[in-house]
Amino acid sequence: MAHLRRAGELLADAAAETGQHSPLPTCPGWTIGDLVRHTGTFHRWAAPIVAERLPGSVPEDPMPEEPTGGDLLPWFLDGHSSLVRTRRAAGQQTDCWTFLPAASSVAFWARRQAHETTVHRVDAESVRGGELSTLDPAFAADGTDELLTGFHARSLSRVRAEQPRAPRVRPTDDAAVGCGQMLSVDPVPASAELTEPDRAAARRRLRAWSSARTARGCRRPLGGCCRRR
Repeated sequence: MAHLRRAGELLADAAAETGQHSPLPTCPGWTIGDLVRHTGTFHRWAAPIVAERLPGSVPEDPMPEEPTGGDLLPWFLDGHSSLVRTRRAAGQQTDCWTFLPAASSVAFWARRQAHETTVHRVDAESVRGGELSTLDPAFAADGTDELLTGFHARSLSRVRAEQPRAPRVRPTDDAAVGCGQMLSVDPVPASAELTEPDRAAARRRLRAWSSARTARGCRRPLGGCCRRR
């Protein structure tokens, strides 16, 4: 939960510095305010799934046009804190709906929310400029694993090949780290091979998430493109 907690706090800090009306280059047509409302809505959508142990597919809540102004960041932080508390209170045996394979429902939602919030933290910090906040290398590697073995193994992924192929993703600054997935016309289970990366490789993985959005033709943040389908 440390990654989720930190990512939400850093996102709010970056949004406070840049202002909610600042355009968001990584999500064309969106502002920082849109990003905060999107991420906050995602937190509020997920928390009751875990807290109430909802068993079936839960429709996403539409992104609201409010709150705005001085109400926006307190609203976001309240929802973020509620999600963190919900996750901490849930026992490992909690059973609820998920949409990617995981060791447990609680493990799935902890991982998904942490990566979703981290990606959008990076979106917000990119508007502020300067160095991005540091990212734990092992956590960054796990984000790549989720992308390849989770999202790209699903039917809506556009990363397909007419002839079966097995491309590998390997950062150029850390040859000891890599992961791969078999591709074909139809989705197939992915395989991954990940070892401990270094800090520079973590930055590569953030870029991999951004590139993956473009490959899928997404012009919205990643979560809005494919988080449930």
